[in-house]
Amino acid sequence: MVKRDANLAVLCVLTVVLLALGGLVSDGAFLSLFNLQSMATQVPEIGLLAIGVMLAMCAGNGGIDLSGIANANMSGVAAGIFAIATVDAATSPMLFTVVFAVGCMTVGLIAGILNGIIISRFAITPILATLGTQMLFTGVAVVLSDGRSLTIGSPDPLYELGNGVLFGMPISFLIFLAIGAVLAVVLRLTPYGMRLMLTGANPKAAVYSGFRGVRIITTTYAISGLLAGIAGIIIAARNVNVKWDYGTSYLLVAILIAVMAGVRPQGGHGRIVNVILAAVVLQLLSSLLNFIGLSNFVRDLAWGILLLCFLAVARFDLTDRIAAFAPSRHPPRAAE
Repeated sequence: MVKRDANLAVLCVLTVVLLALGGLVSDGAFLSLFNLQSMATQVPEIGLLAIGVMLAMCAGNGGIDLSGIANANMSGVAAGIFAIATVDAATSPMLFTVVFAVGCMTVGLIAGILNGIIISRFAITPILATLGTQMLFTGVAVVLSDGRSLTIGSPDPLYELGNGVLFGMPISFLIFLAIGAVLAVVLRLTPYGMRLMLTGANPKAAVYSGFRGVRIITTTYAISGLLAGIAGIIIAARNVNVKWDYGTSYLLVAILIAVMAGVRPQGGHGRIVNVILAAVVLQLLSSLLNFIGLSNFVRDLAWGILLLCFLAVARFDLTDRIAAFAPSRHPPRAAE
């Protein structure tokens, strides 16, 4: 029997409820194509960071990546400086975009590998290690940019990545979904995914099974860093510029998304589809509150309530409790 996923069920219900409520209070304006596209455009950058947090948490041992947004900002600043210095965006917009994108992913990947090496090789607690690298990455971005925002510009290919639409859906959101689908397959069908979950669920069993924990941890944080680099590309594409302190609240929101998705802090369990839905739910809630004119304080209150609700779902398996009261589909067997 397949175990029910309470978080997935709750997230699906919340998505439907928020869409219906938004349409009701706005006479349908909330559900307009333009508004839906606008909301979808805002999901990928925080969603990618949340997937990185999820992967780190799945590794167990208190795993978490607090350096995601700092890595994304550093990647954008470093790649932007290099691309501007080497390619003329006006005459070669495609080359400029490719150089900038590859630069972001390279810097993000290297930063992620650094996190993985510090945690796996030197046995530093992940929360302390990534807190330290968060400050390091922020400092590097400040030094490189002199504390000012760096204008990347909006060459057509880069602009399309952040703001373009394909088949009625934002290109950045399609990229986010594609990355999520690939990682979902990797976690479910590859030896790496199986070893990652076993390492988080039962580290001793993983050791006795001969898994190379150092390689698994380093690979996991490298993927998280690569996702941060891709988030840096989307941030630059959407905002035309990058800055060392962009998205200061993203870290806490990414952790909230991971908790809503049902990722176990002790490791060994997490689903990409839940993270995607949790990111969508938070964006719907935030946009709905802004749409009806409520302040950001009310948004923070709503996020706090959501966090408590999902912690309750994780603590008490509500779907099993409901099923216990549901009538059985099979009639009882007659006594022999």
